[in-house]
Parts: sequence; structure tokens; C-alpha cells
Amino acid sequence: MMPPSLRDWLTEDHLAWTVLAAVAEMDLSAFYGAYRADGHGRPAYEPSMMVALLMYAYAKGNRSSRGIERECVEDVAYRVIAANLAPDHSTIAEFRKRHEAALAGLFGDVLSLCRQAGLVKVGVIAIDGTKVHANASHHSSRDYEQIAREILEEAAAVDAAEDELYGDKRGDELPEQLTSEHGRRAWFREAKRRLDEQRAEEAKPIPQSRAKRLKESKRRLEEELWTEQRANAAYEAWRARGVMANGRKLRTPAKPYVPPEMPAGKVNVTDPDARNVKTPRGYVQGYNAQAVVSENQIVIAAEVNADSPDFGHLEPMVIAAEHELEKAGVTETPGVVVADPGYWHQVQMDNVVARGIQVIIRRTRASAEVPGRDGTVGSTRSCAASLRPRSVARCIESAKA
Repeated sequence: MMPPSLRDWLTEDHLAWTVLAAVAEMDLSAFYGAYRADGHGRPAYEPSMMVALLMYAYAKGNRSSRGIERECVEDVAYRVIAANLAPDHSTIAEFRKRHEAALAGLFGDVLSLCRQAGLVKVGVIAIDGTKVHANASHHSSRDYEQIAREILEEAAAVDAAEDELYGDKRGDELPEQLTSEHGRRAWFREAKRRLDEQRAEEAKPIPQSRAKRLKESKRRLEEELWTEQRANAAYEAWRARGVMANGRKLRTPAKPYVPPEMPAGKVNVTDPDARNVKTPRGYVQGYNAQAVVSENQIVIAAEVNADSPDFGHLEPMVIAAEHELEKAGVTETPGVVVADPGYWHQVQMDNVVARGIQVIIRRTRASAEVPGRDGTVGSTRSCAASLRPRSVARCIESAKA
């Protein structure tokens, strides 16, 4: 009369078993350390189960918390991983936000497991980038004057609302519960609990309050203007010396440039970190995601920036890959790095070659020369690299040849 075990409904080679086994080998202390040990509060779902559930869902391309909740009821593999429980979408979303930094830290653990499985072969690595949309619209970008005007308008609206709410009172009088000793003790206990929870949070999300987002955007524009003024002063001082880095004297004086008194750029008030990045199909408000993969399509390193071009990111991604490999216990160093023409940066290519790594980038309009691993200089091999398996395979064959 007992129902059959759900575990019997999955084949031995199912992805769910791989995910569960991988999570069992990971260090999840960062997740457990965020929970209270004094018994207060509602019992939480087992963190290892939630980690396995998110990893499996994301591996299957399911990014929606509501979608994961639905699959925990309808899909056998999800029910096996969730131990036949069905956490609601709010719990799943809160777990992801609360442990965002810890989830990102599992990247190194996954790479270590791939190393133990013999999947991390770094003789040849490939670097490429892609533009991703931010959770923001380019229509939310404001210049300094617009932000200042909106701040003043919002300040006037807040004053009017507070006048209606408080009347003649100042509005910061002590609450009633703080006027007695018993009330103060209870208030401080609650405040301490909230403070402990806040300190346990490692993520720093964008403020939900529009007023706080506007102030943060204003601060960033002022910081960019200050940086521009400092850079301009340093450039004029360098031009005044009249000598370049190679010792040659400058022939023409610097053109006069006066930085604006207020920031001339724009910043997105929904996501201040996002930028208007260029893609093959136009501009998007978002980011430029960079990735380094091995011959077996194992992601070794990943970074996100707000620069439209891939130019200038070759050496940083190689360094990031070496750092992640070292953390994962991989002693082998990359021998060849392949990338598309957007990463052509002569200085960085020389630096990468100086680290003992051959660089392969497709030849652009003009012929170029790249120093080899032995210090000799030879013509660049015509090979385009991308994250597509066929392109990577062609580059690997070219490198081996």
C-alpha cells in the first residue's frame, strides 16, 4: 500500500544524480553559517537541498523561481532533488538573494570537481564575450541636470506629504514603545535581531527606494566628473613636460580643454552599473560578459564588465583563468589561448606571451606579428575563436599543427 520511491523513477545516468553527488562534495559552510542556531524562527529548508535544486534548475535553463516551484510539483527529477518537498517561489527567490555571494563561490568548487573528473584540460583555452541585458531600460538614463531636478521635485513632494502627515510636529519624536523601560528592552531586542540579519547578508542589492537610487546616481556622476578633472590635469602636466615615455619630445602643445562644471554624462537610475553597450544588432542597456573555456567546453573563468568592446580584456581574462585554476588545484598552466579579432591588443598579447602562453587571434586587415612561446616572432595564424564548439575545434587543430 506504500507509494513507490521516486528515486526508482530516474535512470542511473540522470543529471539529477550528478548534481546531488556534486553538492555532497562541496563546502556549504557559508550557507549554514547564515542561519540562526538558537532555535528562533521557522525551520528552514535544508541548504544543501536548496543548492542542489538551484544548480539543477539553472543547468536545465530554468531561471524562474515560479517555474522551479511548479517543477517541484510536476517533474520527477525536481521532486527527487527536493526530497518530495515543494518550496514556494518566494522561498526560492529569498534563498538566492540571501546566499548570492555563497552561490557565486561554488564556481571554484565545481571547477575542482571537473578537475578530479579529468575534464579540465587547459592546453588550449578560448576567450569570448557576449552582451547581456541589464534589468534596466535605456530610457531611465538621466543627465546631471535631470537628476538634480528630479531630486528637488521629489524633495518638495516629500515635504508636502510630511506636512500633511505630521502637521506641526517635527516627525522624529520617540515612538511610544521607547517611552518606557520595558518597551525599550523589547525594541532593542528586535533591533539587534534585525541588525544580525542585516550583517548576515553579504549581497548589496540596488536600493528599492527611488530617492536612494537617484542620490546614488548623482553621486556616481559627480565621481566621474571628479575623475575626468583629475585625468585632464594629469594629461596637461604630462604634455607640459614635453617628453613621451620613449624619451621623444612632443612637437605640438596640448589643446586647451576645460572640463564642465557639472557632469555631462548619463547614468541609469534603475541599475547604475549598467551601460549602453553596443551589440551586432544595435545598443542594449546591459553588460559585456566574458568567459574562458577549455577544450571540453568547461567554463574556467567568467567576468562581467560594462565596456562595449572586448579590446583590453585578453590579459585580465587570462589572469582570471589562472587564478581560478590555482584555486581549483589545477597545476597545469594554459599553453595556448585563442580569441576573436576584437581582443587584439598588442601590449597585452606580448604580456600573455611573456607568461609562456601562445596567443592565437585571427589576422585583421593589416598583417600582424606575434612573438611565440620561444621568443621568436612569427606571423599570426588565421584562426577565429568563439564559444561555438566547431570554431574552438578548428582553433585547437590549428594550435596543434
